[in-house]
Amino acid sequence: MFKGLAALLVCILAAGAASAAVPQEASYPSQDGTLIKAQVFSPAGALPRGTVVALHGCGGLYASRGARRGQLNARHQAMADMLVGQGYAAVFPDSLTPRGESELCTQKMGSRQIDQTQRRADTLGTLAWVAAQPWASAGRIALLGWSHGGSAVLAATDLSRADVRAQLPKPALAVAFYPGCSAALKSGYRPSAQLVLMLGEKDDWTPPGPCVELGKAVGAEVNLYADSYHDFDSPVGEVRLRLDVPNGVHPGQGVHVGPNPAAREQAYARLRELLAQAFR
Repeated sequence: MFKGLAALLVCILAAGAASAAVPQEASYPSQDGTLIKAQVFSPAGALPRGTVVALHGCGGLYASRGARRGQLNARHQAMADMLVGQGYAAVFPDSLTPRGESELCTQKMGSRQIDQTQRRADTLGTLAWVAAQPWASAGRIALLGWSHGGSAVLAATDLSRADVRAQLPKPALAVAFYPGCSAALKSGYRPSAQLVLMLGEKDDWTPPGPCVELGKAVGAEVNLYADSYHDFDSPVGEVRLRLDVPNGVHPGQGVHVGPNPAAREQAYARLRELLAQAFR
């Protein structure tokens, strides 16, 4: 189990001048009883200004190939670095590995054993765990998620659900990058926090249309980035067609994924503004 901020700071300080933030592993129960493991980052030498719970997409937390294999993938590490550099703690729970999965992206929606029921339970469990930590403030927690994790942001802030209404604490801010929004539209979604959606105009995996509609329905901030596909905020790679993904706008024909550096910078600049406002 996580031993507190002191142990985390020792770990980070031991990293010396390395530019990459260094995590400490934490374990705690999901609301469904699953033992969740999370990677926890915090700024050295000071209490965090606030805590961001960051929810991975269908590919999971970790890189599956290349030099980073088995480590946080490049996007998660880059986000951790940015958040720690801004003085925030970041908690990245892993919803897949504890349930025997490494990724969901290549699985058809109807065959997945992990859906938003589990993601909601994990997120609510993470919020409760963070609030109980001596280094955290229950009123200074934000949710952030990408794709399947963006949908988890919606699932865990949906006041139409009794478990969400009962959850304490509630996040001060919820930011979802290119989530699937169709289920939220059907559920009568009502946000428990300030909701901000970051969407790619050309996304053919989780199309922006339902999210734009949801944003209008609930008064959320909607940011639609031109010439941008799914994963537009990735810090590495280039736009490519993934034929191994069976879902999306054109099932069986693949989906486009990859970065748009200009959109990434705009979205992350807005994220920094939002966090500063939520935690002032």
